[in-house]
Amino acid sequence: MSEAFAPLLHLTTDLASGKTTSRALVEQAVAAIAAPDGEGRRTFVQTHAEAARKQAEAYDAQRKAGISAPPLAGIPMSVKDLFDEVGCITTAGSRVLEDAPRATQDAPAICNLKQAGLISMGRTTMTEFAFSGVGVNPHTGTPANPWDRATMRIPGGSSSGAAISVTDGMAAIGIGSDTGGSCRIPAALTGIVGYKPTASRVSTDGMVPLSFTLDSVGSLGRTVSCCWAADRALSGQTVRAEDAPDPTALSAPRFGMLQTYVLDGMDDTVAADYQNALQILEKSGAILQDVTFQALTTLPELNRLGGFPAPESLTWHEKLIATKADLYDPFVLKRILRGKEQSAVDYINLMRNRKSLITKAHGFFDDFDAILLPTVPIIAPRMADLTEDETYTRTNLLLLRNPTVANFLDGCAISLPCHTQGTAPVGLMAMCMGHQDDKLFALAAWMERALKHYAL
Repeated sequence: MSEAFAPLLHLTTDLASGKTTSRALVEQAVAAIAAPDGEGRRTFVQTHAEAARKQAEAYDAQRKAGISAPPLAGIPMSVKDLFDEVGCITTAGSRVLEDAPRATQDAPAICNLKQAGLISMGRTTMTEFAFSGVGVNPHTGTPANPWDRATMRIPGGSSSGAAISVTDGMAAIGIGSDTGGSCRIPAALTGIVGYKPTASRVSTDGMVPLSFTLDSVGSLGRTVSCCWAADRALSGQTVRAEDAPDPTALSAPRFGMLQTYVLDGMDDTVAADYQNALQILEKSGAILQDVTFQALTTLPELNRLGGFPAPESLTWHEKLIATKADLYDPFVLKRILRGKEQSAVDYINLMRNRKSLITKAHGFFDDFDAILLPTVPIIAPRMADLTEDETYTRTNLLLLRNPTVANFLDGCAISLPCHTQGTAPVGLMAMCMGHQDDKLFALAAWMERALKHYAL
């Protein structure tokens, strides 16, 4: 496995001081992607090596000439194969869209990233149409989890390639989507940071949709500041190191530890690491309180007919399924077709019940700075153990169960690694209600500092 990049803000300092160059960073990423014993061919469905080199050289020349460059100029990123990039076919991890026309412009979110100076190294593999938290793709192959390559454990999904591009030094930051945990699940299972913003914070135009209601655009990086910088760029804000969240600015954050079904089914590793992390946070000054949000227990029942993703994805896929059903991953197709189980009344009731639950959550969660829970209740399972459809389905639902709470409540959430180095990765999730992203980043920076010796 190639060495991972330094955090984004470290790279900006190194570039500004001349300690490194954009071309050197790009070459580092290219080498990692092309490593014969690496995961590059399963991580990227398309690479932009030559274009990336040219962009890097242009930024280097700009700096050498004393011309001001964008804040993240020359730093390699990866782009999930869900977003339009000019000149590329957006296949969304599927054979169904292989003959789609090439994009004539970048998706707004990707355009913002490039305007901030990030250089796209290519397009990363994903669960077909982002419809699974497992991360397995039968068409493109599935990159193996870096923690245990010998037994081929899952990377998590749907932003599987985005996670491995970061863990294996193929990019400094991975751009993904998050509809029910697709940034946070792979981050938790591979030992990095994953961020899901308030959905309206970043444009989802130019992106193959899964759920118009729940889709959000997030990132995966080595540190909280990496995801903070990416989020600023994605949302069109200026990235300045002096604005980064300061972990010393807080002294006694108040956290509610969610006790509802999110703690059910934890394996021994997750349970132990989660409790250890809470103890460390408390010793560092956090005020912790167990909380039971009783209204949340209705969420599984509300989603019993496939929630928002099933009918909303079916509206987008209906014509494609009519002519290309045989090209879909059968597991994904089955989930899309669940959209037929909902009537118009079911869907309208789902919208109304969501609005009601969000209102109740505001009244409940506002007593705390953030709500804490395990990102996922299990460590990454082996791919070979998920060959049976029933096991795959059960595992997928278990991985999605906790992260999807933030999506349904229209909140923002972040997953931080909380395991000891060299052991199975475990994620600790912090969640706030919508439009509290800046507050959440400040809290996450504080948590990261407290848990720093637990980082993978």
